[in-house]
Amino acid sequence: MELIQVMKALSDETRMRILNLLQKGEMCVCELEVVLNISQSNASRHLTKLTTAKIVDFHKVNKYVYYKINKDIIDLFPFVDEIIKKHAVNLEQCKKDLQRLEKYKESGLGCDDLKEGKVCFNNSKD
Repeated sequence: MELIQVMKALSDETRMRILNLLQKGEMCVCELEVVLNISQSNASRHLTKLTTAKIVDFHKVNKYVYYKINKDIIDLFPFVDEIIKKHAVNLEQCKKDLQRLEKYKESGLGCDDLKEGKVCFNNSKD
C-alpha cells in the first residue's frame, strides 16, 4: 500500500513543485506559499498528502512548521529521488520556481517577515 500512496502523491503538479523546492533544503510552509504563489490552505492540503505518503517529514520550530524530503522513503523507493532530481527540474514551472526560490533566498527575508506581509520579489504567477 505504501508504494501506491507514493505514486499517487507524485501524480500532482503542485506536489511535484513542492518536492522540487524541498530537494534544495527544508522550507517552512509560509516560504513554500510565497515561492509557489499558492494559498496556505492549498499548500497545507498538498503537504498533508506528501506527509501521509511519507515522502516528506516535518518539524515545528516555535510557531512555524518546516518540511523536508524524507530520506528513508528515498532509500526505500530510489525512483522518487530520480523523478525529483532528473525530471521535475526540467519542467518549465519547476525551473521558474527554482528561480523564485533563489530570489527569495537572496532577499534575506524569513518567515516572520513573510507573516508581516513583506515580499521579496514580484509575487505574480509565472
